Amino acid sequence: MVAREAGPYLDSLRERPVHDGAMDALLDELDGPLPAAGDGAVAAVERLVRVGTAAATHSSGPRFFHFVVGGSTPAAMAGDWTASLLDQAAGLWLTSPLAARAETVVLRWLKELFGLPTAFGGVLTPSATLAHVAGLACARSWWADGYGVDVTSRGLAGLPAMPVFSSGLVHVSTRKALQILGCGRDTLRTFARDDAGRVDLAAMDEALARVGGRAVVVANLGEVNTGDSDPVADLADLAERHGAWLHVDGAFGLFAALSPRTAHLARGVERADSVTADGHKWLNVPYESGFSFVRDAGWLSRAFGAWGAAYLPDEGDDRVNYNMLGPESSRRARALPIWATLRAYGRDGYREMVERHLDVAAHLGALVEAAPDLELLAPVQLCIACFRYRPEGVPEERLDELNARLGEALLRDGRVYAGTSTYRGMTVFRPAPLNWRTTKADVERLVDVLRELGPTITV
Repeated sequence: MVAREAGPYLDSLRERPVHDGAMDALLDELDGPLPAAGDGAVAAVERLVRVGTAAATHSSGPRFFHFVVGGSTPAAMAGDWTASLLDQAAGLWLTSPLAARAETVVLRWLKELFGLPTAFGGVLTPSATLAHVAGLACARSWWADGYGVDVTSRGLAGLPAMPVFSSGLVHVSTRKALQILGCGRDTLRTFARDDAGRVDLAAMDEALARVGGRAVVVANLGEVNTGDSDPVADLADLAERHGAWLHVDGAFGLFAALSPRTAHLARGVERADSVTADGHKWLNVPYESGFSFVRDAGWLSRAFGAWGAAYLPDEGDDRVNYNMLGPESSRRARALPIWATLRAYGRDGYREMVERHLDVAAHLGALVEAAPDLELLAPVQLCIACFRYRPEGVPEERLDELNARLGEALLRDGRVYAGTSTYRGMTVFRPAPLNWRTTKADVERLVDVLRELGPTITV
């Protein structure tokens, strides 16, 4: 039944509204008391598919621009179905040599795709947040080792706060990872030279000198409001000079490495101690998918292995047990959709997709600049255009409320999905076209709908 309904649903995404608020009443059909006898598999799945295809937010379609969300390529979707079909316990080689080997292969392919050294260790995770947990757990072990403490076994008790420095471009997922690791989300210090968050290298240099260099520096490649990036190579120089750990958040910006037009933004990533990215963004594989790479693979094992459980294989086994290299013990075979899409489209296919999205975002920026009632607020660098609605005659102090209400109206309308954010104290739109289906026509529709709805909003 699911296979039968999949084709018509996927074919409808080109013209289907991203969300239809009138369909929300269907959600009541998912509710109610737990059935005593049950409806049977066919009836239950029929209801789920009928409600789901109507009431879902159709983020796999070409006009979902809210947050930074990719779609699922046909090969990735089929690979994900295969992962569910086979239902592998992917944490141990013993339980699934297939899943373990596939993960090893895709980690190598991803390093080739991004230009990372082949010697880097790696692990697949459910998200960039958990990829941050993996990379920063390694940083935490490295940092505590400088105090002669095995933090994996002893914890952080008695140690000072681990210094973590970044620019104002830092994402909340980095803070959340520090929170999970017990380091504290608000211990991270930012060094910004302007209200856009760009890094103050001199101030960070002085702070690193004050702590003797034993610190973690977070470089941000691709900020979610504008696509702006830290100068990774400069931060690598800084970390190297002070002996600090360099962690790179490349959630979607790491894909800049794929195109000669943007590769300069990723220059220096190969010098990092840990690097993270998302697969369910610009790689266009289904949720949940992230990856973490670490220069010294031994830190992954120290941070997550050596549990002492008698039934588990030894961590030094040549047959890799990925549950000893990351935060999860029970893991699905999330390598399979990545393997399928990389095998299907290759390096050239992904470079072409990235460059098409660069063109689409640049086209959106040009449309905004040409519109008399829209204002581009930052240069278009990657796959994000940051702008606001600014009709003639509306005073500055009313623009935030106007844009907030316009954002709510756009989401209610549902033809195009792009909410608002805050950038430099302003309420802004920052659509991110990085779905493989998205074309220039889709961002043209976004502009048309915004300019249609704008005059109907009063403040």
